[in-house]
Amino acid sequence: MAAEGGGKEMNEIKTQFTTREGVYKLLTHSEYSRPNRVPFNSQGSNPVKVSFVNVNDQSGNGDRICFNVGRELYFYIYKGVRKAADLSKPIDKRIYKGTQPTCHDFNPLTATAESVSLLVGFSAGQVQLIDPIKKETSKLFNEEGLLSSQNNPANSPSGTVV
Repeated sequence: MAAEGGGKEMNEIKTQFTTREGVYKLLTHSEYSRPNRVPFNSQGSNPVKVSFVNVNDQSGNGDRICFNVGRELYFYIYKGVRKAADLSKPIDKRIYKGTQPTCHDFNPLTATAESVSLLVGFSAGQVQLIDPIKKETSKLFNEEGLLSSQNNPANSPSGTVV
């Protein structure tokens, strides 16, 4: 059965279409079920950072992923790009007030299936050591924010701290 104009099949499934209100797209499961979306910030963007680690567990799913979205930090089992993670069930989720995570990284040398060390850097200069598997917070460094990127000689035009 031919459709009007162009001879395309009427039963063809569209993945995208445009109306007066906007463009509608068919979303994959991982796009549709991602964590709360961060509202648009006109003062600047807050990039998402992603960290990976392998904990070598017996199940074969040893890869773990950590990412931040705005003030939220998520930790999941990573199953690869072809199989979406169940984003409704994080291993650990943290929401920070007053400051937001800007960077993070795992210590792959000490990572096990029972424990993994994750360092998280924040916008106010603090650095926190956490274990997202045990859901523990070990230490908070530079709590007063005395060290920051402005104090770094490499960021100073003359190369010296004023």
